[in-house]
Amino acid sequence: MANKLQEPHRQTHAERRAEQRAKAQARAEQQAKERKQQTIIGVIVIAVVVVLLAVAGVAVYRSLHPQTSGGESSGADLTVEQAHEQLKTLDSRPTHADDEGGILISKDGYGKAVENVPTIGIYMDFICPGCGSVNRQLDAKLTKLVDAGQINLDLHFMAFMDRFSTDDYSSRAANAILYVSDHDSNPDHLLHAVQNLYAEDFQPQEGSAYEPVSDDQIKEQLTNAGVPEEVAGKAATRSYDDWLNAVFGYTPHQENLQNSEGQMSTPTVTINGHRWDMNSAGGSSTMFDALLNAIGLKPDQVGVKGDLPSIGAEGKPITK
Repeated sequence: MANKLQEPHRQTHAERRAEQRAKAQARAEQQAKERKQQTIIGVIVIAVVVVLLAVAGVAVYRSLHPQTSGGESSGADLTVEQAHEQLKTLDSRPTHADDEGGILISKDGYGKAVENVPTIGIYMDFICPGCGSVNRQLDAKLTKLVDAGQINLDLHFMAFMDRFSTDDYSSRAANAILYVSDHDSNPDHLLHAVQNLYAEDFQPQEGSAYEPVSDDQIKEQLTNAGVPEEVAGKAATRSYDDWLNAVFGYTPHQENLQNSEGQMSTPTVTINGHRWDMNSAGGSSTMFDALLNAIGLKPDQVGVKGDLPSIGAEGKPITK
């Protein structure tokens, strides 16, 4: 007897429901597995971020707490009050430095503020790339304002980034400029020497890209600024190191210099003692235009004697 061909099995309604439930369960299990994996990845990412922030925090702390060759913190053991007292009383204090560590320059010379005009403060480190950028955008034009008696300029030289060079460049450059301020009576030479040290083809890069800068190279930048040869030749000194350490122990702790996160960094610019947000250029095309806005001076008034900024010597930076 011939065998009958077996007919294909037809799923019953119950079987189809069971198959759908099995597929739904499989999808749910797969989604749960994926969510678990994403959670693990998220935890790992957060942990990595925390570690990176911790490393960054240590780097910032170390950059702000340089170590002497003997391993002791330079100025770290001093209170802010003790550092301020040293700033005022150390034998190595530069002749024209005031009690806040600034060297004021006006059209009348060192330490002679012009009345009724704003004072622009600049806090800098000579290896700091941001400081170089700000200098190249502002300083030559600020010198023009100084010469016209439209502003006073208050320069704060700092040296806390030695660890980003192989030969203490920050301290050597700051010492050289302080020596010039003490031994060359022409502040224009000092201003141009600062500009030369920040020149784009001279200022060294920080960190692994740093290439050593000799004292003779620094001397050349000073003489090119008009500093007498006999002064520039002796500017390679470290006699101001203790004073620079006191500056470091005091200056970063001043609330008026700190950003919204409670930190002070270089470069910092102040107007009449008020920290100026250099990123608040608004509709201004350049940083200098933004600064003019902040002090209330029009571009066509720059360098015009008798045309004075509207905020005067006491006003806050204009933010509009």
